[in-house]
Amino acid sequence: MWIAIEKDTKLSLTRQIYIEIRKMIIEGTLTSGQKLPSTRQLSKELGISRNTALEVYNQMIAEGYLEARQGSGTIVSSGLQELKIPISELCNSKKESSSNNDTNIIDFCSGIPALELFPRKDWTKLYTQVCNNLPNEAYGYCDPCGVWELREAIAQYLLRSRGISCDPRRIMITSGSTQGLSLISTLLQKQNKKVLVENPSHPGLLKVIASTGCVIETIPADNQGLDTNLLSSTRDVSFVYTTPSHQYPLGSILSIQRRLSLVNFASENNCYIIEDDYDSEFRYEGQPISSLYELNPKHVIYIGSFSKILSPAIRLGFILLPEKLLLDYKTLKNYTDVHTEALTQYALASFIRTGQLEKHIWKMKKHYSRNRTHMLAELSKQFPDGFEILGHATGLHMVVHFHNVTFTTQLVEELANQDVLIYPIEHYLVGTKQDHGNEILMGYSHLSFPNITKGIQILRNVIGT
Repeated sequence: MWIAIEKDTKLSLTRQIYIEIRKMIIEGTLTSGQKLPSTRQLSKELGISRNTALEVYNQMIAEGYLEARQGSGTIVSSGLQELKIPISELCNSKKESSSNNDTNIIDFCSGIPALELFPRKDWTKLYTQVCNNLPNEAYGYCDPCGVWELREAIAQYLLRSRGISCDPRRIMITSGSTQGLSLISTLLQKQNKKVLVENPSHPGLLKVIASTGCVIETIPADNQGLDTNLLSSTRDVSFVYTTPSHQYPLGSILSIQRRLSLVNFASENNCYIIEDDYDSEFRYEGQPISSLYELNPKHVIYIGSFSKILSPAIRLGFILLPEKLLLDYKTLKNYTDVHTEALTQYALASFIRTGQLEKHIWKMKKHYSRNRTHMLAELSKQFPDGFEILGHATGLHMVVHFHNVTFTTQLVEELANQDVLIYPIEHYLVGTKQDHGNEILMGYSHLSFPNITKGIQILRNVIGT
């Protein structure tokens, strides 16, 4: 494989090998159908453990780069088109929440973290220390782009957690990802140009985009994410909004074939892709899915948030901008709110630098995984052979397809009358209805075991046999 491994780097062996194999596939050195060495052979050639080789192959199979075929070993997937942008641009240079306070209601909404597990004592102690030790100048106006210490800390965090190498200058701090999306939509809104969004999609975020004057056109999403086959005849596009690592709400991963098609579309049409990476930290099978940003830094705008990692009360998010947009963004942010609240930025920077953020993510990942497992067990108990889970084991919700149930308005209201709130996928569709009448979104992150059990029991009682 001729893969060079560096010892003095922050990237893990797994990530280094993954990047090198991916590069060979994209450049065409490894072609569709070509067989790769066995994991045993690869581990021997590179002097690594077989588990590391297995982890690399499993990750690339999950993302669609490789296929495992019975009797044929591991091969490069078919249908991979060559990326049409220079390979030097592939890698970065090294230089909805419920407002109902009724505790009797069991709300299967998505996107709400387990707020009772927020590290209050550690956060309060650190916040106090940071505020006491800040120089006087830190209490004045700060850079519209954000506190430099936080931008540096996020850059280091992205490298460790997502393999994204970026200049902190290109990280802009926002008051949550919603503001980030609003600012970028305003920045990119152009007369007679449309914005392409996934369908189904988060209705609140579509309203954010539309509120800036953008004209929205939808593209269907399926079990491979945004259907990029429908992009070929589309022109006059300002940007494409997508959730490639965990499509919201369907939970699918954008396949590598479609990722390449999408970034090629952006390059050829001189438009941008907004990549909303809203919950990739909580993936329960394998490593986090690689970002679109890595494939085309000049045309992909990466948006992240700490609302689901820590708490929605901490209104901090960030966007990773192409160099070309930095000056215009800074001017717009300055005229919007001067800057995002700075003291919390300093505290979060310290929280990341001291390793407390990743410690908290690890704790929450185990908690959410247990909740997810419990929900699956209760569904199996109440609906044996009567359902299937769509999408991947990631994030704070799952999509459940029931074989013999259609979630009509009457059924949803009947459940609400019994204090159980569910969310049919059809409520997330724009325009023409697709075939999702048997599917509901079920959030599990914020619910206790007893509430999950009770909610699914009531669901079963209302649906009947």
